Formats: sequence, structure tokens, C-alpha cells
Amino acid sequence: MSRSHITVQNQNEVFVCGHCGLTVPLPEAGTAHRNHCPRCLWSRHVDLRTGDRMSVCRGMMEPAGIWVREGNEWALIHRCMKCGVLRANRIAGDDDEALLFSLALRPLLLLPFPAELALGRLLPGGGRAS
Repeated sequence: MSRSHITVQNQNEVFVCGHCGLTVPLPEAGTAHRNHCPRCLWSRHVDLRTGDRMSVCRGMMEPAGIWVREGNEWALIHRCMKCGVLRANRIAGDDDEALLFSLALRPLLLLPFPAELALGRLLPGGGRAS
């Protein structure tokens, strides 16, 4: 069967998080194909296409970042620890908001250059006191 003939299956089901052990209930509104834990945001590599549950990898996927989609919808970026694939997953209404916020801030907290350099260029007068 070619990948173009794979149909999406709606397999919303309770599962146990492979990272933190939480029994994850059925998804809240806005999440048709839940595959990440609302407490730790980790996922499992289960899909080739959203909702098909056809991936044979089954590796754990760490929450690596946040992506803001068109329409200002937030999505989690997950990276598979086994095969390295990146996937975007919609956030859900019961996802841990503090963790989502910390993922969004991570790039600002881990700058590859001194923050003063960038701020100095942004501030009037080059950041020098007048």
C-alpha cells in the first residue's frame, strides 16, 4: 500500500505517557489526534501522517519548541529521540501552560551571543547612557 492511500484513523484513546507515566485521558476540545502528554508535553512517534498511527518507530519525542502557525495557533515541535524526525502537534486545552511558556522562552534564555550586544543595537544611542 502506498503512503498516498493511507487513511487517517481517529484513534483517540487513553494512554500512559512513556516519559512521566501519567495516564492521559481522552483529549480536550481542539485536539482530534492526541499523541502528547498534557503534563510533560512529551510524545511518541506514532504517525506518518497526522492521526494515521502507522509509524513503526515508536520512539519518544521530546518537546523541542513552539511554532506559531497561521492564525496565531500554537503548535508543539517534537523531536524523535530515536530517529530524529521533527513533527508539529497542535497544543491542547489541558496542556501545561507553564511548560508551553518555558518552551517559547527557551531561545531567549539560551542566546548564542551576549544579550547586551543585541540590546545595544536596539536601544537609542547604541545602548550607551547619555
